[in-house]
Amino acid sequence: MPKAASDSQPGSDDGRGAHSGRSLDGGSPLAPQSGTWGSRAPAWARAFGWFGVAALIYVLVCAVSIISRGFSGLGSDAAHTMFAFAAHPAVGLSVGVLSTVLIQSSTTTTAIAVTAVGSGALPIQGAIPIILGANVGTTVTTSLVALTYIGDRTEFRRALGASTVHDFYNWLALLIFFPVELIWHPLERISGALTDALYGTDWLPNPAHFNFVRAATGPVESGVIHATSHISSALGPLFTIVIGAGLILVAVHFLGRLLKLLMVGRARDILIRAVGRNAYLAMVCGMGVTVVTQSSTITTSVLVPFAGTGILAPAQIYPVVAGSNLGTTFTVVFAAFAGVGPDAKIGLQAAFVHLVYNLLAIVVIYVLPFLRPVPLACAENMARIASGHRWVLAAYLGGAFIALPAAVIALVPLGFRRCRALSRHPGR
Repeated sequence: MPKAASDSQPGSDDGRGAHSGRSLDGGSPLAPQSGTWGSRAPAWARAFGWFGVAALIYVLVCAVSIISRGFSGLGSDAAHTMFAFAAHPAVGLSVGVLSTVLIQSSTTTTAIAVTAVGSGALPIQGAIPIILGANVGTTVTTSLVALTYIGDRTEFRRALGASTVHDFYNWLALLIFFPVELIWHPLERISGALTDALYGTDWLPNPAHFNFVRAATGPVESGVIHATSHISSALGPLFTIVIGAGLILVAVHFLGRLLKLLMVGRARDILIRAVGRNAYLAMVCGMGVTVVTQSSTITTSVLVPFAGTGILAPAQIYPVVAGSNLGTTFTVVFAAFAGVGPDAKIGLQAAFVHLVYNLLAIVVIYVLPFLRPVPLACAENMARIASGHRWVLAAYLGGAFIALPAAVIALVPLGFRRCRALSRHPGR
């Protein structure tokens, strides 16, 4: 495996990485370790916090089951109509980007797509662009964190360089794999083969056999279904889906906030030590912390202040970003186990698409040395330009994450309808 070392790579003594493992207590404004709630709270409060984490995970699983029941209640024709607008890959990709930007959670977007596939409402081919788009949309939050340093040009440049590594890493992965997927379908094929090999075996139990999940979520699921059953047969399932999506959003939001209180001090300490030693250890650490916090945004955003003050370099944060992308996929795989019925297997395949995509992105972009410098170079150039011309960042964030996806969603379906109309009446 090629080494990740460079002039500013983790473990190099260039004055930046050398500080990454030291204690931050010596008067640094970034010394949160001794002042976080998690380190000062009494044992009973921390125990209550972890009880809240378990409760929110339960709500997350219930929400997935509720959405699945809602799609089932719609009927196959109505369910497919809901996602007809995303039939074109470019529209699906834009839906993934824009929805993740708006709700600030790639986990929510991906979980809804996986659940829609698992209930038969969305084909796997339609879910893949949405999942890839969600992977990109989640990066905007980290870039917004860098805006807190906009008052100091040097610190802003360093913070933005570190935060937009996440952006350009995911943009590069999208540019590589999206056209390849449209032509050869490797993500669909690999995830399908993986699901076929593991589904119903001792390695990966069949989700349909998770009777304890159904038993645990049954009361909440039945309560929501009963509450919406008094509405019309058409609107009732729609309200059920909306309630389930809202519960996912609330659960993920508060789960992230609660885990940030409980874990961010320890997670930050682990990450800082790992980043200063070895790039691949940093990658593993980023993945592990993201699995625990259920949010790649928390993992990457917590390091931006260290970059802004010069304690960490963007090159040192880069492998953490790659690892956090992989770590966030396990939440969706876990959520897929809440699916039951004849399409539960294909729903699990959709979750594996997310996992395989991010794993291949690490291999192709980070492990292969000729592509590894590209996201870092793009991020540093963006930071250099935006630090002198602040409007560039606003144009980039507004254009790439909001205006362009919205335009694709609005215009591509109109173009297709126009083309179909012309094909039927060529003389017009």
